[in-house]
Amino acid sequence: MKKLLKTLYVLTPDSYLFTRNENICVKIGDAEKLNIPALNIDSIVCFGKMTVSTPLLEFCGDRGISLAFIRENGHFMGRLQGPVSGNVLLRKRQYASMDDEAFVQKTVQSILLAKLRNSKLVLMRSARSDRGANQKEALEIGVQQLNAAVENLLECNSVDSMRGVEGAAANAYFARFDCMLAGNPGGFHFETRSRRPPRNEVNAVLSFTYMLLTSQMQSAMETVGIDPAAGYLHTLRPGRASFALDLIEELRAPLCDRFVLSLFNKGQLSQSDFEQDEEAVLLNEHGRRTLLSAWEKRKQLDADGYPHAYIEKGEFRYEFTRASIKADGSIVADVKITKK
Repeated sequence: MKKLLKTLYVLTPDSYLFTRNENICVKIGDAEKLNIPALNIDSIVCFGKMTVSTPLLEFCGDRGISLAFIRENGHFMGRLQGPVSGNVLLRKRQYASMDDEAFVQKTVQSILLAKLRNSKLVLMRSARSDRGANQKEALEIGVQQLNAAVENLLECNSVDSMRGVEGAAANAYFARFDCMLAGNPGGFHFETRSRRPPRNEVNAVLSFTYMLLTSQMQSAMETVGIDPAAGYLHTLRPGRASFALDLIEELRAPLCDRFVLSLFNKGQLSQSDFEQDEEAVLLNEHGRRTLLSAWEKRKQLDADGYPHAYIEKGEFRYEFTRASIKADGSIVADVKITKK
């Protein structure tokens, strides 16, 4: 299990980032506000206009620390990544697989089956909570529709038909999003999915969170030598990380959607965390800070909300998932034992 490092988010405009003595430093005006060991950082995300020193760019490239730049409105601008893995054989195999129709169909089907399953689990989890009768009924109908989508997906014999099934299933899933937001302290509503631009607060947070996950997925893929642009499900397009988008599909519901629902249902975001222009609703600086702080904490948990944990003893590693502590102090967990 790889050690989970932290992401440094820099949100203050006109910040100056530089390196000194193996540390990453941030200066605002003439005052140095942050000095953190690079050993604990695997990525830096900069929001808005700021300056990064050339030595820090070289420092991050040499140590595999990715540096991403994002506009204030949440749009991804670009990312600096050090030398990617030189595994040319892996990329050669990846490109060849794109011409294998049977492999492409099987891969797309696997991705979408996992996405439908995870989306269904989110609806089921919400239906078990304290909801009104009408909301529970709507959520249960949504589960039935996703079950039907799974059956339809298994009968598809082309990627295009699979995309059609996935699109209908996504509509059924998002049609229940307001049911899962019912009773949130801020009175926020989802209404319908709107992306470019997001038309309300919930869509703004969803899009922002999806962007964070996509950026991290793309960085991870390049680190191991996989081309994030050469995918199977999403249409290939210049400048588009199609394969990264493919791989986050099954993670959207359990990681991003549940995270966003939690932010609103727990009242962690309020109307004061958003700003609106003529076309879009966006998170302001305070809203981004609140979200990013919660996101970093969420990354420390597995998909079911349990902390990552493992013990190494001798030549074996004991990895725990779904761990919980009982009243008597005993620990109950699923355990995976691997040889180091």
